[in-house]
Amino acid sequence: MHGAAVIVYPPDEGGGRRVRAGDAILGRAVGLRDVVEFLRRAGLEGLDESDVERSELIQWRGGGPHVWGSQ
Repeated sequence: MHGAAVIVYPPDEGGGRRVRAGDAILGRAVGLRDVVEFLRRAGLEGLDESDVERSELIQWRGGGPHVWGSQ
């Protein structure tokens, strides 16, 4: 997964955000912890929530890392 762009999509009707890396959907996150866990499972070890908040690897659509829940 190294070098692949990670996209966190806008919140859906239930407040979750789909997370994608390259062509793979990693899951539906309801908070930063979920994004950290999805990235860990994809092979990016040692990240925490603050790393995810400021990572240039991640493209946040429909709001930044603190936008959760339907808007």
